Amino acid sequence: MLGRLFLLVATLFILHAAFSTYDHLSHLKSIGKPEGALPYDITLEAVIGSAMGILGASLNAAPLKEVTWSSEMKTRSIDEMDARLGFANYISRGRKFFS
Repeated sequence: MLGRLFLLVATLFILHAAFSTYDHLSHLKSIGKPEGALPYDITLEAVIGSAMGILGASLNAAPLKEVTWSSEMKTRSIDEMDARLGFANYISRGRKFFS
């Protein structure tokens, strides 16, 4: 729940920073000064929104799975793991198809 809240707030921060950037650039264009740096508060708002988005996505993610051999063997049997299908002989089946 907290992760989704962070994502929502981050989205609002990023959208507001985008609107503020558009507004600032429109203002610069109207006074005949099309080049200029963004104000510090807009940049700070975008950085904070990005950081909150990363934090929200991290909190909202599913729990990590264990990737060790022992955890894999809990779900499989030794017969499934030691089948050695790479050494299977398909010549006998081929003879039945092409005869």
